[in-house]
Amino acid sequence: MVMGYGLILQRGKELSMLRMGVLKLSKLENQALKLRKIFERVLEIIDEYHPDELAIEAPFFGKNVQSMLKLGRAQGVAMAAALYRDIPIFEYSPRKIKQSITGNGAASKEQVAAMVQKLCNFTEHPDYLDATDAMAAAVCHSFQNQLNIVGGTGESKLPKIPKGKKSFNSWEAFLQQNPEKKL
Repeated sequence: MVMGYGLILQRGKELSMLRMGVLKLSKLENQALKLRKIFERVLEIIDEYHPDELAIEAPFFGKNVQSMLKLGRAQGVAMAAALYRDIPIFEYSPRKIKQSITGNGAASKEQVAAMVQKLCNFTEHPDYLDATDAMAAAVCHSFQNQLNIVGGTGESKLPKIPKGKKSFNSWEAFLQQNPEKKL
């Protein structure tokens, strides 16, 4: 089990990455210890960076009920940590996040990662796409705030990623098939 997190700094319309990473939980014995670790780590991040808000991907419906239950618990614990520090929480569906970032609600994780990398001006490639997924939730929230503040149309001004792009299961595979993306 891996949980991604990402923090962005917004100055006007400019976004930059403050921190991005994952919390690896597979070495912990049981679900209760994993939930405790999530709560503690989210509090540590909050106490270090003092974020104004928390954006999180809303639970999605899958076929495996046990996986959905574990995911819901993990999200609930992260949300409880934010609430414990009086930080407002905003949820966005996976489709809304992808649409906001790429212009395509069915974009692959690799497409989302590539756009987040461009939008937040960073060059590192995380080992897990969970980290860029977390960054995408933060960027989506930033875009929603800009639309609400400016009274925007709700339409993304971002370049669209072509439909039908091949999906990849790692950064390495993506970069091998897209050598022009290497920095």
